[in-house]
Amino acid sequence: MASIAAEALAARIKAAHHIVVLTGAGVSAESGVPTFRDRQTGLWAKYRPEDLATPEAFRRDPETVWRWYEWRRSILEEIKPNPGHFAIAELEALPREFALITQNVDGLHAVAGSRNIIELHGNIGRTICSVERCVVSSWTLAGSAPPKCPNCGAHLRPDVVWFGESLPERPFIEAQDHADRCDLFLSVGTSTVVQPAASLPFMAKRSGAFVVEINVDLTPLSHVADLVVREKSGFFLPSVLELLK
Repeated sequence: MASIAAEALAARIKAAHHIVVLTGAGVSAESGVPTFRDRQTGLWAKYRPEDLATPEAFRRDPETVWRWYEWRRSILEEIKPNPGHFAIAELEALPREFALITQNVDGLHAVAGSRNIIELHGNIGRTICSVERCVVSSWTLAGSAPPKCPNCGAHLRPDVVWFGESLPERPFIEAQDHADRCDLFLSVGTSTVVQPAASLPFMAKRSGAFVVEINVDLTPLSHVADLVVREKSGFFLPSVLELLK
């Protein structure tokens, strides 16, 4: 039997013209992806993620940072999308204007079938030149890591936003546009504390959207959202989609 919250959200989805979903680490955590500040293991247990994910760390010791991201990529190779990812992909397939904005860098939304994805913090599966910022799909590893850009010879790096770096301008402008124009905004599995992404549901609220928070934890958005659901997205969202069939 569907919950009252599921029925309420299903009704809002049916009436909506423009839906935006913002996802954070909680969605991927349900697949087993370690959150950024989870305790590291093995060779990396002595490091804090905050000490590795910075431009300064890369300039100081590019090989260690590259190897750390290789380790993180190896973890993601064994992880699959969960029912929450698939439910969001199904939501996109409805005849509505839709945008998925994610703070996650794991690429699981695309694996689940989502297409219109705005990746605010990049994607760990992509590699870019540290100087030219262009995407590089192949390279030759000669000597120590990281590999060199085949065009200019600079170090390659993962295409993710590090501490101290600004978000890519174009994705965030696009995200703001959707937040400002939507009539239904879902904040799913995000702590709503990492700026500037955390500003998006509040922007949507000010513009008149119905704002839904799906999160097992209390967040700064909780007292503002029109509907608060204290359940995991992988359990709640599929129940909502069932009501739409």
